[in-house]
Amino acid sequence: MSESSEKATPGFLVWRLSMKWRTAVDRAMAPLGLTHAQYSLVASLYGMQRAGERPSQRRLADHVGLEPLYVSKLARSLESAGLLERTRDPRDPRAVQLALTEQGRDTTRQAVKVVQGLLEQLLAPFGGLDSERTRDFEHDLVTLLDAPLDPLAVTGEPDKEQS
Repeated sequence: MSESSEKATPGFLVWRLSMKWRTAVDRAMAPLGLTHAQYSLVASLYGMQRAGERPSQRRLADHVGLEPLYVSKLARSLESAGLLERTRDPRDPRAVQLALTEQGRDTTRQAVKVVQGLLEQLLAPFGGLDSERTRDFEHDLVTLLDAPLDPLAVTGEPDKEQS
């Protein structure tokens, strides 16, 4: 660990790791014509479709943690690229359902393999994907993701803010 990382706050380290991951996925997805955000959408949609679901844009946005308006923009660009189709939900004409096309499923399968390789590299210091340390890390990440985080509830001195 570098000296600057040893003195960093947990918030800064989370940000650095997320940027490292995003950059690596963006670079790895470029040959497939995807960005990290697009990959997050198609990979999640792929998993949902395999489970028999045809989610709405809103449901997919909630699943991946992106704003619905951003998901709509991404979905339109993926539709233009021939990777997914958007259709009106027959039960709710305001809702748009999403499904991968055959080309989208093929591209997503390739992308998942590439990202799986990146994940193996990232988790190698923990002993790999199936190690107990990785399982503990996953548990800790879920705990942090489930913890409430309300920026409006923050109190304290402005000069004592930390990342």
